Amino acid sequence: MATATLARHSLAHFMDLESIKYSIAAQPVSRRQSLHLFYHRCYHHKPCSVVASMNGCQGNPRDRVPIGSIETRTFPAVTSPALATDTLNLAISEMKANPPLFTSGILRLQVPIQQQIEAIDWLHSQHQIHPRCFFSGRRQSKDFTEVTNGNGYQKSNNVVSVAGVGSAVLFRNDHPFCYNDWKSIKRFLSANCPLIRAYGAIRFDARANISSEWEPFGSFYFIIPQVELDELDGCSMLATTIAWDNAFSWTWEQAVDAVEATMTQISSNVVKLSKEVTRSFIISTSHIPSKMYWDLAVERALQIINRSSSPLAKVVLARSSKIVIANDIDPIAWLACLQVEGENAYQFCLQPPNAPAFIGNTAKQLFHRNCLGISSEAMAGTRARGGSMALDLQIQLDLLSSPKDHLEFTIVRDNIRKKLEAVCDRIVVEPNKAIRKLHRVQHLYARLAGELRSEDDEFNILSSLHPTPAVCGFPTEEARLLIAETEVFDRGMYAGPVGWFGGGESEFAVGIRSALVEKGLGALIYAGTGIVKGSNPSLEWEELELKTSQFTKLLKLEGPSRQKIENSGIII
Repeated sequence: MATATLARHSLAHFMDLESIKYSIAAQPVSRRQSLHLFYHRCYHHKPCSVVASMNGCQGNPRDRVPIGSIETRTFPAVTSPALATDTLNLAISEMKANPPLFTSGILRLQVPIQQQIEAIDWLHSQHQIHPRCFFSGRRQSKDFTEVTNGNGYQKSNNVVSVAGVGSAVLFRNDHPFCYNDWKSIKRFLSANCPLIRAYGAIRFDARANISSEWEPFGSFYFIIPQVELDELDGCSMLATTIAWDNAFSWTWEQAVDAVEATMTQISSNVVKLSKEVTRSFIISTSHIPSKMYWDLAVERALQIINRSSSPLAKVVLARSSKIVIANDIDPIAWLACLQVEGENAYQFCLQPPNAPAFIGNTAKQLFHRNCLGISSEAMAGTRARGGSMALDLQIQLDLLSSPKDHLEFTIVRDNIRKKLEAVCDRIVVEPNKAIRKLHRVQHLYARLAGELRSEDDEFNILSSLHPTPAVCGFPTEEARLLIAETEVFDRGMYAGPVGWFGGGESEFAVGIRSALVEKGLGALIYAGTGIVKGSNPSLEWEELELKTSQFTKLLKLEGPSRQKIENSGIII
């Protein structure tokens, strides 16, 4: 009870909260319940440009009827973002004088651009328009869609990444994501309009109290962007989406006015990011838990796992690291740097109005659905890459032969297979156990695929696969309860599903290798590691350091050594 209360008020002044937790463990419940009042942390945000939109989750789900019209209109291709913006503005102006007959609908207007513009560069040029989102799939993924240039020419393009600002429809609530919420999102989507998508994320544990830094995200947060730039292979596309529903007191006229307000702020001057971050000094670094309390937490978890009467085989414990540097951390610039080493990974950004940005570079896929086809991946066990081919191979063989890592990986793979078997007729596992090599690390890996019996099973897949043993443990409920008792910070969307829903296709990654970033406030970097029989607290701590290094090394966070500081008379 005490730990659940404290978790909601996590990261209070980024002090050593574990010491508070251990000191109150023996106190009366009433006393423990009141202590959290002293540790509430408030976020102070810089104002951003926000345009009103409707929340598609409002009202009684039983009263909702199908959307009257779902349509995509494609205009002739142009040569620049400026011409694409002009085309969209003209189209919006003409449609304003000719409103549709439907009382509800969603309309996407898209203009192909005859040059490939990086979506991350476009997003960085949009000067703090919120909300904003970004999602980039793996470079080798086959996310194909048809694009028509308006002159009868069709070309099959690979969607590389998508950046969006504003929200044509927002889907957010504080209650746990449920079937009705999923239906509310799917109501605005159609397989005939594959690029109308809802991008967002879901909390790791919707039953845990929401701390202040995660409040704007709610229990789940999805948007269909008002304006987006789709980066394709060899070209791009600028699009705007208008959504209305009189039942939600959001009329066509209001929707058009909101889109026009966002379009006036869109910049067509896209500057390419350098994908390098300026060298800066670390002002402060703190971990929750500290190394001492991490060791205690791991030892306690191992005691439970090693009990003959305990069903717990694995638990994933996480760490939150607060980093403040001398300069502001720009979340979009930081994300652009992560792209350099993320060819086999997903990159994402989700930022509500007046809130930090949740960004990440994760290799873990939760699932990908294309019509009835479904695939997922099992990844567990982590090693660094070697500095030479010989060393890299030696590390690979060590990972493949490690009993501890094999146990951790087998738990993850077999659990995912069991979940897929519940809604699929046949599951294929290929490869059964292999190595997935990334820029800095390598993992044990397996791919699982099957065919859903019904498209409605998508919600069942999402709700059953999350949380996987790779980010929670096994059995799930026993691991979740131990995490809630042990961790004194709010994971928020860290380790939760992050991705997009489409009409005929959806894709979600697992939101690990991630951080919550705010200009002027620094970053909260999250990492976790699986604890199984044979785990060593110090080695697991080293694994946390390895996983967070993709953020710290990219920033080149190099300050003067402590010895030099002390010798100069400066005390930090």
